[in-house]
Amino acid sequence: MKLSSFKLATAAALLGASLLAHAAPLPAPGDTLPVAPHVKVGKLPNGLTYYIQRNGRPEKRLELRLVVKAGSILEDEDQLGLAHFTEHMAFNGSTHFKRHELVSYLQSIGVKFGRDLNAYTSFDQTVYMLPIPTDSKEAVEKGFLVLEDWASGITFNDEDIESERGIVLEELRMGKGASDRMNQVLYPKLFNGSRYAERLPIGKADVLRTFKPEAIRRFYRDWYRPDLMAVMVVGDIDPAEAEKLVKAHFGKLKNPANARPREYAAIPERKTDEGLVITDREAPADVLYIRYPIVPQPEDPTYAGYRRDLVEKLYGAMLSQRIMELTQQADPPFIQGGSGTGKVVRGYRSFSATALLGKGGHVPAINALVQEGERARQFGFTASELDRAKKTMLRNYERMYAERDKTDSAAFVAEYIRNFLEGEPMPGMQNEYAYAQALVPGITLEEVNAAVRAAIPSDDKKLVILMGALKDRAPPTGTELLAAIDQAHRQTVTAREDKAYASSLLDKPPAPGRIVAEQENKALGTTELTLSNGVKVVLKPTDFRNDQVLMSAVRFGGQSLFGDADIFNARYASALAAQMGALNYSPADLQKVLAGKSVSAGATLSDLSDNVSGSAGSADIETLLQLIHVKLTQPRRDEMLFNSFIARQRDMARNALARPEAEFSDTVRTTLYGDHPRVARTPRPEDFDKVQLDRVQQIYRERFASAKGMTFYFVGSVDAAKLKPLLATYLATLPVGDIPVAYRDTGVRPVRGVVKKEVRRGKEPKSNVSITFTGDAAFSQAEQLRMQALVEVLNIKLTEVLREQLGLIYGGGASGGVGKLPYPNYSVALALPCGPENVDRVIAAAFAEIRKLQENGPAAADLAKVKQSWLTSHRRALRENAFWIGQLQAAQLNGFAPESILGFEERAAAVTPADVQAAAQRYFDFDNYVQVVLYPEAG
Repeated sequence: MKLSSFKLATAAALLGASLLAHAAPLPAPGDTLPVAPHVKVGKLPNGLTYYIQRNGRPEKRLELRLVVKAGSILEDEDQLGLAHFTEHMAFNGSTHFKRHELVSYLQSIGVKFGRDLNAYTSFDQTVYMLPIPTDSKEAVEKGFLVLEDWASGITFNDEDIESERGIVLEELRMGKGASDRMNQVLYPKLFNGSRYAERLPIGKADVLRTFKPEAIRRFYRDWYRPDLMAVMVVGDIDPAEAEKLVKAHFGKLKNPANARPREYAAIPERKTDEGLVITDREAPADVLYIRYPIVPQPEDPTYAGYRRDLVEKLYGAMLSQRIMELTQQADPPFIQGGSGTGKVVRGYRSFSATALLGKGGHVPAINALVQEGERARQFGFTASELDRAKKTMLRNYERMYAERDKTDSAAFVAEYIRNFLEGEPMPGMQNEYAYAQALVPGITLEEVNAAVRAAIPSDDKKLVILMGALKDRAPPTGTELLAAIDQAHRQTVTAREDKAYASSLLDKPPAPGRIVAEQENKALGTTELTLSNGVKVVLKPTDFRNDQVLMSAVRFGGQSLFGDADIFNARYASALAAQMGALNYSPADLQKVLAGKSVSAGATLSDLSDNVSGSAGSADIETLLQLIHVKLTQPRRDEMLFNSFIARQRDMARNALARPEAEFSDTVRTTLYGDHPRVARTPRPEDFDKVQLDRVQQIYRERFASAKGMTFYFVGSVDAAKLKPLLATYLATLPVGDIPVAYRDTGVRPVRGVVKKEVRRGKEPKSNVSITFTGDAAFSQAEQLRMQALVEVLNIKLTEVLREQLGLIYGGGASGGVGKLPYPNYSVALALPCGPENVDRVIAAAFAEIRKLQENGPAAADLAKVKQSWLTSHRRALRENAFWIGQLQAAQLNGFAPESILGFEERAAAVTPADVQAAAQRYFDFDNYVQVVLYPEAG
């Protein structure tokens, strides 16, 4: 498992010493890294590879994967799009499952189509994903049967192929727009004219419409063969039994005679510099992209290769930090930016730099990116930068090691997929932690600086791309882009100066308060504390994770307490407080102070409540509490960072409505609520003229300088005895001045009656239908479940009828819920993307399914599928810290007894078909809904 992100934390020297004492001897630099001992990797005589691992998280669940080294890159000219079409056909008839039978069966055992059961096709691979429950031997056996059918038993009936054409063409249609049009120009240049530019997985519309069934059968025969396949079995299963099932189901597969060679496409070397400008008026943003030479670089499975990866991640983290700090200038050169080395496709890598452009356009962005790269290339990084990056890296490894027995099966599977497809080593977290402890301290500044010099070539051939609406000024030519790059390279840069930072937030903790009351809830495993300042704290220690503590606090109030004239100040108050930092530290400075600590925290002013949230590793809880304390009591004022934030938000808002879909979504919301000023719409640049620094800070302090009425929740790997004195020190000492702790109903209500509106935007022949039913409701937990059942049953029918039977849609469906605040209400929304010619048919078909539910209720089998999915999800959620903190807080806000969390299964079992029918009659009022339809522009 390669290190994929950097988190703030400190290394645990004692843990590391203990581990190294018991770990296997470290490899020599040229040694190939071993395979993790907890996974069995085997190969059948027919060439099929398998990976098997027993893992108990989540319990009674098995993650199955079929991975095929066959994607769109292998398509013949008459097969463009058929690798992806093959993936679709895997769900539409096979040796043991007729069309629609597979999805229906899996839904009956709690496997939800889309959320659980899914697949994807890329250039070089197709991956099928099937999580199944293991509490039934039959379900496990059928799971392997499904994978076997995908590998060798897809039937490709002519009738089924014809039925699926419309669905795949709808998927292609959904992807049309500015990005697709620009990519058609971009990809041939990006891939240097290689085959990758000609083999996008979605394919070509004319091929999808006209291909002969034999073409897709030929793709399947040629490439779905055992020597190009792997089966992954990870979860709550006996490995010996799993291996028997693999051999029984896949040992009989045969490779074709005279098999076509599986070759990987090459990317030619770039011979010249090139500038490319691509414009599209519907582009939502202007983007600059500088790609340096693409170089062949297969995975290096050796210990020396592992060390090189660590070096690359260290300089990548430091360079990213520097780029981020550029956005915090008063007049930032770009809105967002980044640079670093990354994979292009299998076996190829490149250094690149990107920027989301602001009002200044491409020139300041080019200057900043090129000069920051040159600064790193010429002068490297500082010792203090490297020290912070090392601390962060080591703490991240420490946390992953601590969680090695609490890792979800899906995470292991993802690692094994990368190993099979790309050769990424998988030595296991115990070995990786040992390697990091041995290698990271010895990586020198000179070594890192030499690596970044090699990664950022100064004179190699590059591709410079500018793309977007580019409406603020006349777009440059490609030649002018290259000239701007050359000019930036000629500028003199100086070494970066770094300053020393404190190693902790507070020099001296506040004088502690007291815990004045304590009450235990044995049913929930929680303890409620009352602090001397009246603040309440609820603790729920769990063993779900070994190094995770989640924190959340809430009370009523929020933006509702401020008038309409203040709404923009209130809306951005908490975001701006986060942007300006705390104490005397900017956000960038805070990151440096907290280097080596796994901690984050922030405050949010939502519509009706004030919220504080955070997380930490178990060793960093005191730092979390310090961070909460200073963010609430000592927010920082920084006019430069305020101006920087406002400038970037204005720049992002300039093109926010360029996409037809964005204007459509904005129209849906404003139509539904009658243009009410309290309802957040898509930001406009002029909105930020109304945001004032003094008022923003005043609002933030009004709500967060007092902790009156706050209830804090801590869930996770907490030691209550150690935590209590820290709570007395940092939370019991928060001020509790007298402030309102109730929300105000601002009178926002949906419009009444039938309201219909059309939005005509966009060049592409595609539409979107939004229909929203709203009204008052009798709120209860039982009613929430009835509504949820109604929505999920309706989605089953919309998929069956509008997608599978009629071929009118690819995605979309219904969503909805019943809420209590600020008044008991409900909302059910249909979102149905489709072709413009099918809008009326889609609406009629959706309404017909709703009316069937009103007249007849749901089929018992459909409701049973929904309930089984609920139980599967709920039982898994019971072992997640995030679920518990969310549910405890929701109980507080909605006035439920927290013990009701434990009654979910009983409430779910009580939902009947008659309940769902009554809910359909109650919530779908055909005399009261808002309908907005997106159509393409006329002409």
